[in-house]
Amino acid sequence: MPFRWNPDLTPNDVTPEALFRQRRRLIQSAAMAGIGALLGLNPGRVAIGGEFMTEVKKGVVTLDESVTPFKDASSYTNFYELGSGKTDPSTHAERLQIAPWHVVIDGEVSRPVRLALDDLLRPHALEERVYRLRCVEAWSMVIPWIGFPLGEVLKRFEPTGNARYVAFETIHDPDHLPGQAQRSLEWPYREGLRLDEAMHPLTILAVGMYGRTLPNQNGAPLRLVVPWKYGFKSIKSIVRISLTEKQPPTSWNRQAPSEYGFYANVNPNVDHPRWDQSKERRIGEFLRRKTLPFNGYEEQVASLYHGMDLRQFF
Repeated sequence: MPFRWNPDLTPNDVTPEALFRQRRRLIQSAAMAGIGALLGLNPGRVAIGGEFMTEVKKGVVTLDESVTPFKDASSYTNFYELGSGKTDPSTHAERLQIAPWHVVIDGEVSRPVRLALDDLLRPHALEERVYRLRCVEAWSMVIPWIGFPLGEVLKRFEPTGNARYVAFETIHDPDHLPGQAQRSLEWPYREGLRLDEAMHPLTILAVGMYGRTLPNQNGAPLRLVVPWKYGFKSIKSIVRISLTEKQPPTSWNRQAPSEYGFYANVNPNVDHPRWDQSKERRIGEFLRRKTLPFNGYEEQVASLYHGMDLRQFF
């Protein structure tokens, strides 16, 4: 079903009631306030390594679909830095060192900068948005992400007239991350978007999910979410955002260009060479369902690709 914009949605609509009530009790507790003061954080900012989040706006984007249980969304994941198996990331999550965390923004911007995570987030209001996540292996989830539009960040640092693309780079720490000790991919992991894709209001930087700060296995402390593309475009644990004039290299496209295109738009009419993409299995469901073009966001994003051959530019 298409998403709807619903400013009246409450967290109770997208979060199990028990979790919602527990979250409210913890937010109101003096202990949580003491932790925030100890860390020197402003209200509404992200406590790196914390669990619950405060001052998140009501959901402005939601779906008429059931939300995937948190247990499934946090234990069945792709995060090759922590291992190639679906349960490896949750098994090795503690290996990811997320404090302190800095992000570099450079390239074709007027104001290149290296910022601590809290300084990057400080001007931005956090929103809860319920998006589909569709993975190229033909499984999918519905997740309440917490974040803010990437476009707000890019505007803040003033892209130059030469900026055409946005490149992303993840943490490189082979001493701690078991997947990076292997040669399954060329490290560090890299991804990229066209500038207009990055500026689209559906594209967000996520710092949380299900009312919590991002678990390590889901890409803590900062990840990209592009809901109309396959999940591998949503790079995790971001340390660099660079604006470029030329199309940047991306990890899976370099690894297997015949299987993973730069655009990676969900297109049920273009099969992966090794499996069918016309149907998907929603985690928690037995039967497979029909895959929607652009993951169900066709009305909002199809105009970005007007006139393009989406079989050639897959």
